[in-house]
Amino acid sequence: MLSNWVLIRYSVIGTYVGLATVGIFIYWYTLAETGDGHTLVTFYQLTHWGDCPKWPKSEFSPVNFIEGMDFEKNPCSYFTQGKIKASTLSLSVLVVIEMLNALNAISEDSSLLTMSPFVNPYLLLAITWSICLHMVIVYVPLFAKIFGIAAMNQHEWMLVFAFSAPVILLDEVLKIFGRAFNKAELDARLKKKKQN
Repeated sequence: MLSNWVLIRYSVIGTYVGLATVGIFIYWYTLAETGDGHTLVTFYQLTHWGDCPKWPKSEFSPVNFIEGMDFEKNPCSYFTQGKIKASTLSLSVLVVIEMLNALNAISEDSSLLTMSPFVNPYLLLAITWSICLHMVIVYVPLFAKIFGIAAMNQHEWMLVFAFSAPVILLDEVLKIFGRAFNKAELDARLKKKKQN
């Protein structure tokens, strides 16, 4: 049921999903100016946040800040309590990327340019329903509190799609190789059949 090529393809896509999910978390802390006023930290600070209590005051620039949260007394809590938005972005990338990957699964080898997603309206309905449910937990305060996430602004949604959309391009490229491998395999079988 699973050929070597399909396993390779799933591994490549799975690796991208992992990198995008972790990547947006890192990006928010280190590079993202999303309009919420959060303080950017260095990659070193983020990866060594456990050493934060030992850092001199000059390490904090000037006081770690996230809108609605005060870290002046304990700047190190920026890496624990303050990770709500970064975690929300990671969860959102995971949801959106899997929905886009569901579109990739409409056909094992055919491009989305040649096989319309509308061949499976139930899949489109399920994707829409899943995104709507995700919006509910992001924007309804009760659910946001239960799931430990925060509402996102338009710029943050654009970041989510920027990290998620490449999964379609990646799978399209993999499908090109898949079609070439399948054609080569079919040609080899036909040649062998003619020889027999």
